[in-house]
Amino acid sequence: MSPLQKIGTFGAALAVCFAAAYGVGTAVSPINADPEPAAHTGTGHGGDPEKETEKEKESGTGAGESGGDTTPGGLQISQDGYTLDLTTPRVAADRPTELRLVIRDEQGRPVTGFAEEHEKELHLIVASRDLTTFRHLHPDRAADGTWSTRTTLPEPGGYRVFADFRPAAEQEGLTLGADLAVSGAYAPAGLPPAKAKATVDGYEVTLGGDLTAGAASDLTFTVTRDGEPVTDLQPYLGAYGHLVALRSGDLAYLHVHPHTEATGDTPSGTPEVAFTATAPSGGAYRLFLDFKVDGEVRTAAFTVHADEAAASGDTADSGGSEAPAGSGAPSEEAAPHGH
Repeated sequence: MSPLQKIGTFGAALAVCFAAAYGVGTAVSPINADPEPAAHTGTGHGGDPEKETEKEKESGTGAGESGGDTTPGGLQISQDGYTLDLTTPRVAADRPTELRLVIRDEQGRPVTGFAEEHEKELHLIVASRDLTTFRHLHPDRAADGTWSTRTTLPEPGGYRVFADFRPAAEQEGLTLGADLAVSGAYAPAGLPPAKAKATVDGYEVTLGGDLTAGAASDLTFTVTRDGEPVTDLQPYLGAYGHLVALRSGDLAYLHVHPHTEATGDTPSGTPEVAFTATAPSGGAYRLFLDFKVDGEVRTAAFTVHADEAAASGDTADSGGSEAPAGSGAPSEEAAPHGH
């Protein structure tokens, strides 16, 4: 057989092998050039399976009433064409450090146009995974779209960073989240127990009201000092108090605002600050209340339970302070804070 005949015979045999292999592969696992798209999920400012938009949250409408398709705020790093790019994903514990981030559009370009919401273009929330450390920061934006702020995170471990903002081109705000690692020897803390009062810098804050899953809940915080009501709460971010709620476990983010907005520099005239909030699901939450007195912002932290505490009729041990009936009984402590 000539060399050319040998090559021809080999080529024919090879073609037969390829044809057989393709037939077997197609029978076992057909090639799908156009797979079905995954179901869309977006983030909201405190919705859930349990779907709640920012407008619903502020108006008191609960999950499922709008038929919208959203998931809890802060659980996604990207939504609606915007991405949180945390350019400092790891920092050292208990050292002053600079956090930097960029909000990018669908083309990966830095976003430089933002609408002012509650007196700031971007609110940056940093919380430890065990919910014992909390920071509410307002970074500065450079001309190239990079946001930066300095803070100190006291304990090692996993943290979550939330960027709460509204692009100038959009009608609705977004809350995007990214993980932050704080290096050092990590010793996780348990969720603080539920108690009725929190004390910070001599101020005592009492929470009244229930947190109910899937329904609007009224929460009222009362500030006193030495047993006397504090009626000169100062405006902070356009209100007399600012509340952030995080769900224990996945740190789903619920950002709520008070019933009454502040007027100019006028003191509150009352020790109470009331909010409406909707918990996206049952379970434990941490509430962080920022309030301002004598020019300084302080943070009172509480642990509450949605549904379970009310259903069981249990009253949490509050160290001698009885929790409001049916409430999740907030915890008595102040969260480490920085503003």
